[in-house]
Amino acid sequence: MMSIDKTPCKWYPVCPMRRFYKKGLLDKYWIGHYCQGEWTHCVRYQMEAEGRYHPDWMLPDGTLAPALKKG
Repeated sequence: MMSIDKTPCKWYPVCPMRRFYKKGLLDKYWIGHYCQGEWTHCVRYQMEAEGRYHPDWMLPDGTLAPALKKG
C-alpha cells in the first residue's frame, strides 16, 4: 500500500481545481486524492513541473472535463 503525503500540493492555492471545487463544480474526491493527497501523481502537477501547457479544465488524472470550461 502506498503512503499518502498529506502536505497539499504547492500549486493548490492557485490551481483551477481549487476554484472549481469552491464553486461546487468539482467533487471533493479530486481535492482529497490529488491536491491534498498523492499530488505527485497529478498529471496537472507533472505538466506544470515540466513547463508544459495544460488547460484549466483538465482534471488531475489528465482527462478533459468540458463542463468545467465555463467555470
